[in-house]
Amino acid sequence: MGTGPWEPMGPWEGEPRSLMLAPMAGVTDLPFRLLARECGASLAITEFTNSTALTREATTSWRRMETHAMEDPFIPQIFGGDLDDMVTAAGLLEPQAQIIDLNFGCPAPKVTRVCAGAALMGHPDLLLDIVKAVSEHVQIPVTAKMRLGTGQGPDTVLDLVERLPDAGAKRICIHGRTLRQRYAGVANWDTIAEAVQRSIVPVIANGDVVDAPSAAACLEQTAAAGLMIGRGAIGRPQVFGEIRVGLGWMDEADLPWVADDPNAWAAANDIERAFLTRRWCWSRYIELAEATTGLRPKWMQRHAVAFTKGLPGGRAIRAEMHNQPDAQAFAASVEVFLGGATAQ
Repeated sequence: MGTGPWEPMGPWEGEPRSLMLAPMAGVTDLPFRLLARECGASLAITEFTNSTALTREATTSWRRMETHAMEDPFIPQIFGGDLDDMVTAAGLLEPQAQIIDLNFGCPAPKVTRVCAGAALMGHPDLLLDIVKAVSEHVQIPVTAKMRLGTGQGPDTVLDLVERLPDAGAKRICIHGRTLRQRYAGVANWDTIAEAVQRSIVPVIANGDVVDAPSAAACLEQTAAAGLMIGRGAIGRPQVFGEIRVGLGWMDEADLPWVADDPNAWAAANDIERAFLTRRWCWSRYIELAEATTGLRPKWMQRHAVAFTKGLPGGRAIRAEMHNQPDAQAFAASVEVFLGGATAQ
């Protein structure tokens, strides 16, 4: 599916546009990124990672930057308030990366406390200096993810979208909330729509896209070059394929969890289909982990909780799976639970 468009696209008239998996701490590990791509995501971005920790060769930070020949393109995202560290980290990542994404959107206090992430929306000149310095240092495209502003004083995003291309940003993603809002309230798609009008590079809309109707509404309202989905994909990587089907961009029969057993899908009710979908996704996550990073218990446990959330019997299985003796038994216990609905 390539790296997506590098030119603005004009009003949306129903045609396919880019669907991206947002970078999320503790969620977008390598196997999950690969899974999201197989489920219909155009692009997937790494967990956001501290540039200063990368320059100091912190093992846990570099583990978040793991990639594999199966991942193309590899898009690492870094954050930081120190210009030199951001430049150095980007240079270290460049040999493996196809795009470097810079995070100016994270609202987490441990990030904003060091004047990084969304805190930089309150320091637009420093933000632009970082983008310019990184863009001049690497030979691959540099993209930026932002919020509307800090929530204190006027929003800075509209001024920034006009200035970022001159600094070297090739694509801009905007989460339609301020730093102060974090994830509360409703995403402001009107401001994203204005940013799309003002920007000479593609703008990706982020915030409150969770299914095909919300995806269509966001594209119609904003004319964004694509959508980025974060919380709506936690435990539900199938959301990308469901959006594609819902918007007429692909046939349901081509979804991998449907193609895996068309007869079972045709005979299943809604709850059974939820189990079939999540079982395929979980099984594929485990296969991708075994093929790339190996089974990582902490990663598996977080995804297992998300994959079983909201399903009948999910709470009981979560208690049971944490008592398994090893990673293989843990993975198998989740698969047995997810495979149980159609046999009931």
